[in-house]
Amino acid sequence: MKKRNTLKLLAAAALVACASSSFAQQVIKIANIVELSGGGATAGTNFKNGVELAVNEINAAGGILGKKIETSTNDTQSNPGVAKGLTQKAIDNDVFAIFGPVFSGSILVSMAESRRAEVPNWTGGEAAAITQQGNPYVFRTSFTQATAMPKVAKYIATKSKNLAVIYVNNDFGKGGLDMIKKALAGSGTNIAAEISTDAGQVDFSPAVIKAKSSNADAVFVYSNEEESARALRELRKQGWDKPIIGETTLTGQKVIELAGDAANGAVAHVGLTVDAPNPLMLKFKAKFYQAYNYISDHNGIKGYTGVYAMKAAIEKVGKLDRKAVAKAMHGMTISAAKYPGVIMDVAFDNNGDLDRDSYLVEIKNGKQEVVAILPPLNAKK
Repeated sequence: MKKRNTLKLLAAAALVACASSSFAQQVIKIANIVELSGGGATAGTNFKNGVELAVNEINAAGGILGKKIETSTNDTQSNPGVAKGLTQKAIDNDVFAIFGPVFSGSILVSMAESRRAEVPNWTGGEAAAITQQGNPYVFRTSFTQATAMPKVAKYIATKSKNLAVIYVNNDFGKGGLDMIKKALAGSGTNIAAEISTDAGQVDFSPAVIKAKSSNADAVFVYSNEEESARALRELRKQGWDKPIIGETTLTGQKVIELAGDAANGAVAHVGLTVDAPNPLMLKFKAKFYQAYNYISDHNGIKGYTGVYAMKAAIEKVGKLDRKAVAKAMHGMTISAAKYPGVIMDVAFDNNGDLDRDSYLVEIKNGKQEVVAILPPLNAKK
């Protein structure tokens, strides 16, 4: 009798397991692992909102392969160790994909876990090292520094012979410093000073004094959004009237809000801007504002387009197979005509890096103004 009851219990457990497995396949679970507090709160919140906007749109249109997307969101607190633990937790929850973290230092730590579990992981991190480690499961939603810096270096070479570089002393900043030096090598522009600053630094007066004393004829500012705004205010306070040049984080919406008039005149190469002369981008800008009552920065676009890249890869494979989807992402080109959610035609290489159009912008009267459209770095001539 005991043996019969045991067999019945085992059979019942098997049925429950099958039912649970079947139920799990009714949705596509993704984890949003982002910076909602700490130094990365601006970037992480925008990225999260972009992801959720895309998910809501896709679900309203019937999902992917007829299945709805289910999201969970967790705060890394801008701490790499927390990001790693949350990634492990998401894997234990059997997610199909992970979005985030945005900060390079965090994804460099957490992506080892998503790789071990063979879970595709889209990130907004820009440090070149992220995709130089041969991780087949990590994909960017923004340019790598190795792609972005040659573009901005071409502009710098027309404006400066002696350049001061103010950079944040973390994986993001040090990677950017290395790449801008490499991109400027042989250009005729000399690096007059390399000025290190800390993440979260409040007082930029010493950094600006060093830049001025280097006799530089331009300054390249490469830091996080809040610190970039402080640097701009201090540069203007000390009477800096020479070119201020940067990358995406120098001219983002949050920087403009925090720096005020001090942001005017700053020029940057940006991979993404809601003010781009692109109907799909302007449509995204309006939808994001309607949903969240503020204007998205580049991080919101990163999260939004990342989800649509996942959709394109899943539909190319034709089934929910994490390994197959990751494989499909390598060498994949996604057309904005077929997938408007990617906003611009985009190509991924075998490292998970992307290439597409980008923009040179200048802050004028408190707004980004696109002054040039730059073609993909590897565009055929």
